[in-house]
Amino acid sequence: MPGMPGLAVNLKTRVDPEKVLRLLSLRYATAGLVVVALASLYGAATFSRPGGASAKGGAVPVTTAVMVCPGHEGGRLAMQSLPDRKGGGSVVMTPTGGGAALGSMSSPGQGWEEDTETGETSYTLRATGAMAAGLEAEQTTHRDDGPDRGLAGARCAAPATDQWFTGPGPASADELDLYLTNVDAQPAFVDLAALSGDGPLDTVDGRGIRVDPRTTRIVKIGKSAEGLGDAVRGAVDLTLRVRAGGGRVAASLRARIGEGKGIEWLPRAHPPAASLLVPGVPDGAGKRRLLVAVPGESDARIEVRVITTEGAYAPYGQDVLDAPAKTVTSVALDRALLGKAAAVRLTSDRPIVAGFAAERGADVAYGAATAPLAASGPGIVADNRFDSALLLTAPDGPATVEVTTLSADGAGSPREVAIPAGTTVRTELKAPAAAGDAGGSGGGGESGEDGEGVAYGAVITPKPGSAPVHASRTMSTGKGDEYLFTVLPIVPAVTTIHLPDTADSQSALIPG
Repeated sequence: MPGMPGLAVNLKTRVDPEKVLRLLSLRYATAGLVVVALASLYGAATFSRPGGASAKGGAVPVTTAVMVCPGHEGGRLAMQSLPDRKGGGSVVMTPTGGGAALGSMSSPGQGWEEDTETGETSYTLRATGAMAAGLEAEQTTHRDDGPDRGLAGARCAAPATDQWFTGPGPASADELDLYLTNVDAQPAFVDLAALSGDGPLDTVDGRGIRVDPRTTRIVKIGKSAEGLGDAVRGAVDLTLRVRAGGGRVAASLRARIGEGKGIEWLPRAHPPAASLLVPGVPDGAGKRRLLVAVPGESDARIEVRVITTEGAYAPYGQDVLDAPAKTVTSVALDRALLGKAAAVRLTSDRPIVAGFAAERGADVAYGAATAPLAASGPGIVADNRFDSALLLTAPDGPATVEVTTLSADGAGSPREVAIPAGTTVRTELKAPAAAGDAGGSGGGGESGEDGEGVAYGAVITPKPGSAPVHASRTMSTGKGDEYLFTVLPIVPAVTTIHLPDTADSQSALIPG
């Protein structure tokens, strides 16, 4: 009967009007009870002002956070909380599968570190209260020799449903391992898709990968059916998309290029966008390549501009890039940069994914596009050791940031760094005086396999009136052929989340 969904009437039999009225009265009485119950929960005033929802909504502080450090290979874990947060809270790092906590923090501004052994587990960080806002964690490894020689760093990943990575393909790496961690109580199911320099890698492999609750599954890209198998084996460059069709996962991608050629964790890429800035291309000798993927159905025309320590300019002969659809395009940057530290700005007529690959000495590093930092979303780095430096880029105007290095107890002193408009500035990070005196709460001190001094945190906050700033952290050790390095793109810390206003409409409460 039109206008009465859910009410079935047999037209071949006589309709009893009294029965119909009773059914309708029961139907709308039930709807009325739902409205009354909701009104008692949320306040009758909410339902007395029918109207539309506001598009503005509001921001509320983050009070819970979950992150996963991929673990397994050992190395150093480090956490850093934001100072000057009102309220308390707690942060605990535990093995993902359960067990005794490795460490914890309970005061805003604290840092923590611990050296771990090679094992079979990842580590899950859970934070509550004010300390959850802006919290960062990092895993770093350092090997002087052997097949895993290199300096590598990974930001511990928040669980998500859609994640991108761009970097080497199986043809360029001895191993390309994707770590998928499910921190929840229900299984998650993951689909993989990939683009290469030759186009899309269409395959039914890599679909419906099951990740059991509170476990980590390692998928070998190009060496197993679930890792897209033969379809990706010949890819020199690869853009990988990780989507959870059910549940959510924290994804981390590790590349071992070859014995004596370096290892690295690939940073999570910025989602496809028409305008991107890729910071942190390091200075010095070695090859530098820009990697651009076009995930859509149409080719992209991209304007390229490099922003170096000496200013911004369009590289000669490379100012416009025509990139085919569903393909990864590699562009050599050596001639454009001439060994200078830089960022690359890309403006496209189609959404793109972008990053870079860098080689130097006996190691490799990878970067990705980032969003600009803000006073409400500063940059935070948990582990700064060896020779650490920030690469800061101001693409649109003069910028000033406050850089504060923090010891484990949160003590530190800020300094200001100015970035002229259209330039990249390299500034060294120095450990606060207290950082060498003690490890964090349960920290690793000077011992352990990395043993290269105590980790210390850094917070990068744009000053009021500053133009947008993009940032990356480089960490290096050694010289010449013994040079090892890693690059960590710095993303804005998540301190608030946006909640839309609710609609004051009774129609949303009445079942259809």
